[in-house]
Amino acid sequence: MQTVFSIAVDALAYGMVLFVISIGLSVTMGLMRVVNLAHGAFAMIGGYIASYVAHDLGLGYATAVIAAIVITIIVAIPIERFLYRRIYGAPELTQVLMTIGITFCVIGIANYVMGPTLKTIPLPAALQGSADLGFRTIPVHRLFVILCGLAVALALWFTIDRTSFGVKLRASVDDAAMAAALGVRTEIIYAVSFAVAVGLAAFGGVVGAELLPVEPYYALRYMVTFLVVVSVGGAGSIPGALIACLLLGAIDTTGRYLMPEFGEFFFYLAVIAIICVFPRGLAGRAK
Repeated sequence: MQTVFSIAVDALAYGMVLFVISIGLSVTMGLMRVVNLAHGAFAMIGGYIASYVAHDLGLGYATAVIAAIVITIIVAIPIERFLYRRIYGAPELTQVLMTIGITFCVIGIANYVMGPTLKTIPLPAALQGSADLGFRTIPVHRLFVILCGLAVALALWFTIDRTSFGVKLRASVDDAAMAAALGVRTEIIYAVSFAVAVGLAAFGGVVGAELLPVEPYYALRYMVTFLVVVSVGGAGSIPGALIACLLLGAIDTTGRYLMPEFGEFFFYLAVIAIICVFPRGLAGRAK
């Protein structure tokens, strides 16, 4: 039972890390219709910034998280303005080539500036150790990651489904020309959505660094993982992304615990099986 509980906790935490990082990609792909393969690069930038703030500047974990989110968004603003804005509505191949190019540029710059070594983000005392649940103990950091994932899911659901910004975003997606004619500033809507997606990527890159280590080729190593999570969940669907992350996280973690020699075999086997049954993903929207 102890092994089962450990697998469950690690699977839930891993799934939530995938969700926090990949939900931004789900938003850009499903709502903004942009195949952003550079999404993992922004998570990598956030991790590098947090590591620098915590290690080299000696500031606290909370400061490192905030700095990672803010600085990553600041870095992303000109990229969105001068690069991404040119490919909104462009063919998917154009978007893929552009965003892969951005990924390699970010990797090259990050390794030149920060060095080609794995980066760690020291946890504060409050997130170390274990919490006693009465019948079992659970690592505090795992519990923190799970709560962060739930908070992000609720906040995004409320923003997209229950606020005027969400209405304007969905209107811009369905018919940008009509939304603009009605006074919606679609460029600002897309820019804010992109900033939110990038900020979530940076946040996930920091809080999930214990499970997805920040290393020189982070953006390439996890690019496919984030992409298939969105594909399985259904681009643009928050519940679909959450279910996909928890399901795939559970399968991957269980496989690594019980048969580590198979690596990610069971993860991708599950992806193939789900896509065969649900071609648009678990909660995909019709185009």
